[in-house]
Amino acid sequence: MLTELISKESLSEKEITDALIKSLEGKALKKVLIIPPDFTRFHSNAGFITNTYYHLLTDMGVKVDVIPALGTHVAMTDDQLDKMYGDIPHDKFIVHNWRTDVVKLGEVPGDFIASITDGLWTDSVDVNINKLVMDESYDLILSVGQVVPHEVVGMANHAKNLFVGVGGKDMINKSHMVGAVYGMERMMGKELTPVRKIFDYGMEHFLSERPIMFVLTVTTAPGGNIKTHGLFIGEERKVFSDAVKLAQEINIDFTDKPFKKCVVYLDPKEFKSTWLGNKSIYRTRMAMADGGELIVLAPGVDKFGEDNQIDGLIRKYGYTGRLNILEKFNNPENQDLKDNMSAAAHLIHGSSDGRFNITYAVKNISEEEIKSVGFIPASYDEMIKKYNPEKLQYGFNNVDGEEIYYIPNPALGLWIDKGKFD
Repeated sequence: MLTELISKESLSEKEITDALIKSLEGKALKKVLIIPPDFTRFHSNAGFITNTYYHLLTDMGVKVDVIPALGTHVAMTDDQLDKMYGDIPHDKFIVHNWRTDVVKLGEVPGDFIASITDGLWTDSVDVNINKLVMDESYDLILSVGQVVPHEVVGMANHAKNLFVGVGGKDMINKSHMVGAVYGMERMMGKELTPVRKIFDYGMEHFLSERPIMFVLTVTTAPGGNIKTHGLFIGEERKVFSDAVKLAQEINIDFTDKPFKKCVVYLDPKEFKSTWLGNKSIYRTRMAMADGGELIVLAPGVDKFGEDNQIDGLIRKYGYTGRLNILEKFNNPENQDLKDNMSAAAHLIHGSSDGRFNITYAVKNISEEEIKSVGFIPASYDEMIKKYNPEKLQYGFNNVDGEEIYYIPNPALGLWIDKGKFD
């Protein structure tokens, strides 16, 4: 079964609900596992979809568990659960621990990975996943999420929601490192990247017998209001390919000229760390002019990593450029980077390699700390006197005679100078 709904404006809640009802027709269900994104994908509309599925299923007498796809992120707070998923009882939520809650299904062989990375990565990758995904008491697993440009895999979701969202250390670490070594600018906004092929291999070889149905959205959020332009439901890989085509139309802005100055706002409800906030760097780097400046307005950012271990690694090594991080990664004295490859990859992604300047305007981290990790520090309160998010419009603005490009939420798009995309 394949269900696809597309709207240039926005699908209504009724249209979405009717599609979800249809997706359950003919299924004899006793127990269902829902895997939605966490709060960092608030604008995916997966919260409404998860809530709707929960009530549809419980009204049918089905037992429902929900395990947000945290990946390496911190667990959601009660307030975040309520804001995103509505009235689903908190005791229905299971917290995924990427270090302890997984089982190994097999591995993606090194020779296969070498063949898809131009020989840049030759190690095998363990395929780990939360043990609940393999629990045969579940009649159906609903993998809910948003297809959107992504720095590690090219286009987010589908099998990534499983192998990273509720995956384990080896897959998370190595998939991120494969993407960093291969080069994110070769992948962002594209479907068939090396990291995607690793996930596809895992699906084909280890999860093909599991009752997994994907529920994928393509959304925008002008002014913070979610608009769902596409809903794609089905077991087939085609649901992802079709969603990618729409997301490439909706979520990629091709610019006629590079940005000399770009200002990005990070909603404090969504972005608490540079680990997440650096989407402002990933998603704009292909539109930034050489010698340009990226200003990140980050009122809610009060740390670097999502946990203490990653935070410590970012403080230790900093966002100091691809070649420098790779040199340290390959140094046997730096075993902590080897053990946390996703952190090494993140450090590579978060640097402009000296091509443009990155200014972080924050309220809750000292200037010395910001400078120590490789960014230019600025006071948020001072910076918004000139670049006020309440007065700026999405796109090009003229501020005191200077042209700037303003982005109110970097997580929902990708900005590319036309000359940098095949």
